[in-house]
Amino acid sequence: MPTEIPVIPTEARLTYPHVSDSREILRREMDKRKIPISIGKTCPVKCTFCYEIDHSYRQTDEPGKTTQEEWNYILDYISTKPTRPNENWVWGGNEYMEWTDLFLHPKAMEWLEDFLTYTDKGVTMFTVGYVHVPKIHQLAAQYPTRLNFELSVITLHKEYRKALMPHAPSISHLMKVLDGPAVTSANFYSFDAGTMSDDAQTISRLNPNVILWMGCLTPLKGMDENTVKICRQGKQALPEEAERVYETGIPNPTTIHTEPYITAFLNRYKIMSLFDNLELDKRDTVVMAKSVYKILSMYRKNRARFLYVPNATLGGDSDCTILLTFQDILKRLNGEKVIYLPKCIIESPRGNDCDISGMSLEEFRERTKVKVRILGKVNTKVADKKLWQHGYLSSYIRDYLHNPASKEFERIPVPA
Repeated sequence: MPTEIPVIPTEARLTYPHVSDSREILRREMDKRKIPISIGKTCPVKCTFCYEIDHSYRQTDEPGKTTQEEWNYILDYISTKPTRPNENWVWGGNEYMEWTDLFLHPKAMEWLEDFLTYTDKGVTMFTVGYVHVPKIHQLAAQYPTRLNFELSVITLHKEYRKALMPHAPSISHLMKVLDGPAVTSANFYSFDAGTMSDDAQTISRLNPNVILWMGCLTPLKGMDENTVKICRQGKQALPEEAERVYETGIPNPTTIHTEPYITAFLNRYKIMSLFDNLELDKRDTVVMAKSVYKILSMYRKNRARFLYVPNATLGGDSDCTILLTFQDILKRLNGEKVIYLPKCIIESPRGNDCDISGMSLEEFRERTKVKVRILGKVNTKVADKKLWQHGYLSSYIRDYLHNPASKEFERIPVPA
């Protein structure tokens, strides 16, 4: 029989005001290959680690709870768009709308089936598990190459699950979601000894084919103290947890994707190669976040002026050049006349050479009067490719944990 989806407590529901031109928002999202369903309120699941807890850095608009009429419009509009090879549409708008778990919409499963039935496009979807079983498995079997289902397990440890996601689906329901062909990848994390490693074995026993996406959750601005403590505790436990998973020899593809310092170190040769190809002068000022700063300070010292820019907009332990904002950079300028900027910073899906907050390159130039030269070779396409190429658990074990150079890398200081 179909499993029941739990009802979110009423006090968790915060309804959005309906905006006047909702279809304009829908079109903007769909032009970015998003399927802009809305539950019409802030996400009621209230995961304490959610990266949308503080999204004040960017303006969001909400079109109100999606109606059948609006869904018909969405489906018709998407049908007019060309189908590109290996391209997936994302289930939900998250460029101009707030990110929520859209499978809380009562029509979500029906509309997912509509999308698969009436278009020839693929779809990538995210949820903490609010899908109906066995319907989701039936759809996956019927459309085996078009459904990329990334399940946010987070943790199967009851204590941490209760602390971090008290309104999430039950573990027993998650087991039913995992037990079948639907889930492509399951993400879950280290919070303490015996968390990530135990979860990996549990999931693998149930589904030996699903990709295991592991690592740590990054504390960001707006998260409560207990959540930050749990996330940082998980980071301390990650090496031992990763070793335990590796030693089990489970058949699933196993990846570590969430730690920027690990990603940077494992991709150090590509970072150095890219830097060398830029042919910069030692007096040129190049913008970068912490981990890339440490790599270049370690291997290309004094080859340029490395301007370390903290991810102040996102705050917490954020460390990612792609997620730097112009406001972050502005705070670190100290008389520079010319700066070199990685292209990835201005490749926000919003377009118009914007950062993730929506500020444009032109606006930044006007405000600072600084000449900005774009490093076109340092782009998100390269970053995404390398994330996967060196993102396997085995790479982390062999080339980070067992590599003495990683300890030297960790000790590299960054400017205050």
